[in-house]
Amino acid sequence: MKIYGIQLSSEWNQKEQNFKKVKTLLEKHKVIKNSLLVLPEMFATGFNLDPPATMAEEPHKTESFLSQLAKEKKCWIIGGMIKPEENQKKGKNCSVLFSPEGERKLSYTKIHPIPMLGEDVVHVRGNQVKSVPIEFFRISTFICYDLRFPELFRSSLKQGTNLFVVIACWPKTRIQHWSVLLRARAIENQAYVVGLNRTGKDPGLEYGGHSMVIDPMGNILVEGGEEEGLIEAEIEKNTINEWRSEFSATNDYLNYN
Repeated sequence: MKIYGIQLSSEWNQKEQNFKKVKTLLEKHKVIKNSLLVLPEMFATGFNLDPPATMAEEPHKTESFLSQLAKEKKCWIIGGMIKPEENQKKGKNCSVLFSPEGERKLSYTKIHPIPMLGEDVVHVRGNQVKSVPIEFFRISTFICYDLRFPELFRSSLKQGTNLFVVIACWPKTRIQHWSVLLRARAIENQAYVVGLNRTGKDPGLEYGGHSMVIDPMGNILVEGGEEEGLIEAEIEKNTINEWRSEFSATNDYLNYN
């Protein structure tokens, strides 16, 4: 299965402009049918903690863009967005997955909004890890600060997940943690991990890029730099099966938990 990641430098709260940037970056690349295309956390707005701004016209606006793009490219798409919470006062930091037919197959709410940046004040916490089938894999998505909580990945592993996707607005000042934590999640779960970070700047924050795809042994298959652009890699289900058969850590964990 082919993985594509768009490492975007999002324009601050400019949804239409960011939609256009995504399409422009894709014009230079042929996306293979039934592949997976990944966009960063809050890709259409940047890491804006003003729910009235980020929730405007949502969830319809961003979900419609992702659904249509999935149908046009005939691929699976994951992207991050803010959805209104039921009382409309707070938002939900979500990752959504659309099928090549443009159908939403998963919506995950970030379980750990980051308190140091005040995200927990404006975004409600999610309470459920989700896992769904996609081609020959079973996929779960997580968002940024979730990466620091390995128990979330273990919970997902118990649901059969063998492909983890982490979308992020990960600051440049902590970028060394990014690759270490992504590789750790791949190694301890013997699964593929896709880490898709944004790049560029928001008011007050600069982002580190370095999006990557990691195999079940912890090897980095592809890694972006700090610039805006697209990464791609090929992943294979047999690689997971062979490594788990050779080195039984995952099966041992599942047998005793």
